[in-house]
Amino acid sequence: MLPKISFSKLSAPSKGTLVVFADDALHLGQTATDVLSGVDGLLQRAAATGGFSGKVNTVLDLIAPSGLDLDRLLVVGLGKASAAADLGESAWMTLGGVVMGALSSSEAADVLIDVPGGEASPEAAAAFAMGAKLRAYSFDRYKSTSGDDTSAKTKKLTIGVADTKAAKKAWDTADAISDGTLLARDLVNEPANVLTTLEFAKRAEELSKLGVEVEILDEKAMKKLKMFSLLGVAQGSEYPPRLVIMRWNGGKKDDQPVAFVGKGVVFDTGGISIKPAGGMEDMKGDMGGAAAVTGLMHALAARKAKANVIGVIGLVENMPDGRAQRPGDIVTAMSGATIEVINTDAEGRLVLADALWYTQDRFKPAFMINLATLTGAIIVALGNQHAGVFSNNDELVGRLSEAGEATDEKVWRLPLSKEYDKLIDTPNADMKNTGGRTAGSITAAQFLQRFVNDVPWVHIDVAGTAMSSPKTEISKGWASGFGVRLLDRLVSMHYEK
Repeated sequence: MLPKISFSKLSAPSKGTLVVFADDALHLGQTATDVLSGVDGLLQRAAATGGFSGKVNTVLDLIAPSGLDLDRLLVVGLGKASAAADLGESAWMTLGGVVMGALSSSEAADVLIDVPGGEASPEAAAAFAMGAKLRAYSFDRYKSTSGDDTSAKTKKLTIGVADTKAAKKAWDTADAISDGTLLARDLVNEPANVLTTLEFAKRAEELSKLGVEVEILDEKAMKKLKMFSLLGVAQGSEYPPRLVIMRWNGGKKDDQPVAFVGKGVVFDTGGISIKPAGGMEDMKGDMGGAAAVTGLMHALAARKAKANVIGVIGLVENMPDGRAQRPGDIVTAMSGATIEVINTDAEGRLVLADALWYTQDRFKPAFMINLATLTGAIIVALGNQHAGVFSNNDELVGRLSEAGEATDEKVWRLPLSKEYDKLIDTPNADMKNTGGRTAGSITAAQFLQRFVNDVPWVHIDVAGTAMSSPKTEISKGWASGFGVRLLDRLVSMHYEK
């Protein structure tokens, strides 16, 4: 259960759990100092006993002593005294996650967002709240309630801050973005027998409640558009493909839109080039790119972004049915280019080829960014700490990297060149869908680049960051929702008017 988050003036609560912050010199904010003034030396004595030094993200958990009308007191470390007043967005989000993790046995808590020697900003309070909300998320809808599970969940979190009006305004935006992130997590976590292509399209269509215009192309419509690259991937599944177009018109009528395209393979067996059985269950997450695009559109609409934004997701299932495409087949993409299918497990790029071409051809966007859990090779190269990016535009990829540093959803650029492009040439068609084992992430990007024309474009390979991602203080589950906060920040920093 997600907590109900509210904001109030900095003041001492009358009961329950109180959370305060201390630096490595064990200094508190002014309000916290006033609250604890009746129990002189409490923090110093408790810290000495518990080995608490104020190190960042550490917690001293105390039963509230006599003199305080409270049940429990948490003191959370901010780190170096010289830097405590200047903590950034990511640091406050992490602190929100740390506190929410420590509050697992408290149904309600009050948090005083004040720092030693300074005043925490409204944006810091909103970032703290977002971190707490993201940490509270768990995907447990398919678990029956255990009779001996008596652990309480935090139901209410009240955040005390100097400027409540500004904090609430900042939270309106942060809350919308966090909802988009959690939507992306939900989509990636869903099992493939539930989240079929049709169900995914249905959930995307629900964004219409926020004012998003949603259009869904079925198999007949895609055949008319000659999207045989995408359709070839889907032909082995009993679930039909869908192309979902989401439009948020928050800018001026004549403003050129920006576009985001997601790979939505709801389950990937590898097709005829079938994957090994070990770990194949993770392939329910092979739609992480489409999940991020859907979550992004939710975030932008919910916070009423002042931009015109297109979201396109190609939804297919890759199965080894008797009708499935074979290695050696040649398909014709919407662009008219022919593709020799060397490996049916290199299917995501076939989906994106038609989705990208359709997007640039119909909407003439200022840029296109696609997201895809595309290659295992990107995990070999970068692990789970950065998403790999490839681009034909230095300014766009620079802005994306800047947004990644701001949100801590980091990206790392890899090269594109004519030499790599030659690796996907074939004598049998205009191109083949894989260049072999070497430079696998790069040749996948080279393939996609052939379908973007001259539109500024970035490909983000999120295979290592969208699913099976490393645990952090704000993400303890299997799916991270990676990309929603990153791309929302890109739009807000550079493309809203």
